[in-house]
Amino acid sequence: MGFDGLVVVSDPYLQRRFTQADLRALQAQYAGLRDTAPTGRLRLRDLPAALTCLGSPTAMAAGKGEPLRGDAGKENSSPPKPALTDKEWSSVLTAISRADEKPQLDVNFELFLRVYAEMQLRLKGGKKARERDGGQGIKRSSSSSAAFLTASTTTLLHTISESEKASYVGHINAYLAEDPFLKNALPVDPATDQLFHLTKDGVLLCKLINLAVPGTIDERAINTKRLLNLWEKNENHTLCLNSAKAIGCTVVNIGTQDLAEGRPHLILGLISQIIKIQLLADVNLKSTPQLVELVQDSQEMEELMSLSPEKILLRWMNFQLKKGGFQRTVTNFSSDIKDSEAYACLLNVLAPECSAKPSPMSVKDLLHRARLVLEHADRMGCKRYLAPKDIVDGLQNLNLAFVAHIFQKRNGLSKQMKQVSFVDGVSDDAQVSREERSFRLWINSLGISTYINNVFEDLRNGWVLLEVMDKVAPGSVNWKFANRPPIKLPFRKVENCNQVLKIGKEIKFSLVNIAGHDIVQGNKKLILAFLWQLMRYNILQLLKNLRFHSNGKEITDNDILLWANKKVKDSGRQSQMGSFKDRSLSSGIFFVNLLSAVEPRVVNWSLVTKGEKDEEKQMNASYIISVARKLGCSIFLLPEDIMEVRHLIEFLEAKTSFIQCYLQIKFVNVYYSLRP
Repeated sequence: MGFDGLVVVSDPYLQRRFTQADLRALQAQYAGLRDTAPTGRLRLRDLPAALTCLGSPTAMAAGKGEPLRGDAGKENSSPPKPALTDKEWSSVLTAISRADEKPQLDVNFELFLRVYAEMQLRLKGGKKARERDGGQGIKRSSSSSAAFLTASTTTLLHTISESEKASYVGHINAYLAEDPFLKNALPVDPATDQLFHLTKDGVLLCKLINLAVPGTIDERAINTKRLLNLWEKNENHTLCLNSAKAIGCTVVNIGTQDLAEGRPHLILGLISQIIKIQLLADVNLKSTPQLVELVQDSQEMEELMSLSPEKILLRWMNFQLKKGGFQRTVTNFSSDIKDSEAYACLLNVLAPECSAKPSPMSVKDLLHRARLVLEHADRMGCKRYLAPKDIVDGLQNLNLAFVAHIFQKRNGLSKQMKQVSFVDGVSDDAQVSREERSFRLWINSLGISTYINNVFEDLRNGWVLLEVMDKVAPGSVNWKFANRPPIKLPFRKVENCNQVLKIGKEIKFSLVNIAGHDIVQGNKKLILAFLWQLMRYNILQLLKNLRFHSNGKEITDNDILLWANKKVKDSGRQSQMGSFKDRSLSSGIFFVNLLSAVEPRVVNWSLVTKGEKDEEKQMNASYIISVARKLGCSIFLLPEDIMEVRHLIEFLEAKTSFIQCYLQIKFVNVYYSLRP
């Protein structure tokens, strides 16, 4: 939030090349090398030996084997261990040295950075090392579509796909062109780094999230002035990341500082997830009940309901390919469609009237065939998410986006559904989906290795629950006795679930009349009851770690109510609540007062209504959720949950989310009280 630990370099190239996280890591290593040098001085001629002995900057601090703390320790990968020859090192020193920098002179931090950057480029480029231009450093290669960036990049040599960048830029240009705030900044040129600069104020990313899942962010809460200060930009970034969590994005390794710096690989990763969610929004039985045509009986229906959108899309694609007499089964969006044969068949089945000569199948050249396939898609009105070369190269993300858009445009399914009984079952499940949604998004936000698409199906083997338990109660899982998926034998699943319940009892969960086989069988009521306790335990642990209660006293719902009421009263507001079932909460006024009590400047009172009519309640509830996320709260409830204030027995998620909201606001409140 502040500027503590800021590392300043004067060289513009170094400013572009390194992020603050990288600079802090390398500064610590530079200081360590200098302090441990035999003469106490680090010289240019000493750098080859020093850097060769130096470990990964993200794994070691100051070359002493100490793990880095802070942002630098969060990187996903490390540079390869230096292994340049003496001749290559001589070339490196020649490339970066200025006329006045002799081998016997001391090395300052910026010279150290230039040597380190050049070394990494040599290691990364291999035989295709960058051309050198006298003493001016490294020229940028444009020959590779996935070349690492020399601007706005990191020392860790993260790569991005230029094809993916161009595709996402095209998506943004097409869908946000008429946005009142962004229209003057669009279209973005995919050949430049304009996209990464445009995301630095957080507005574009917030708009993109609302495009993917409309209504996620109340746009009245976005700071949209033309000139935003650092605080306002940070609020937008915080709102963006918490809202991204709320729609199912994984943002564990992304922070507000990464967005502020415009780090390409992280921004593209986030944009990729958001666009994927938008394109796959209709690939489910609730949005497209015609998908019931893919199944023959109730057992297949249960299987279909448990599949991820990507797998449903593959199943739909093979269903259509079978109609066209295609002999192979497509199992992925990469190698199986490189030859474009599946695409050619799929488009002929869905839109035979858009066919043209020559037929793609009559062409042997793969690039030419892919080009004809895309021309067919153009005639259907489909947007291009990839180029012919991307199909031939098998770029999975872009092929998935392309197929998803074809599904949106024309799915070829019957509008008359024959399996009415199956669809009725789906409708019944949809009525309780808000509970499942809340817990699913919360679990995915934890950053576990397994991404879940359906709580009731994906938790049945017990493995995901063990991963979650290990996150919220580190060290509690005995992995020696855990069974890793795929698990075919039912009793192995029961073993996993029994260990989950054993841990639950050890941390004082109420687990009456629940056994491992209940989870394996997918008992919704018991699974939700367990997850509610698990989510609540996770948030209470945050408070314990920060000593929000005294003498180890367990925090109760009543403690939370007392704190919230006192906070609002101390701010001079009159509203109070009697319980989590207090019907007056539906107006949203108490929540607004509570948020304002935490940070007065975050609430725009001109946007708050009296909350008397349903429309006013809806507006308040939507604004409350966005403001809370703006303050740093990870909230997974919907406006309807605030408006309905359902009883715990009727609707478990409402109380869960209220408790979560209160606890996190209290966490934020302490942060603000300690802020200088």
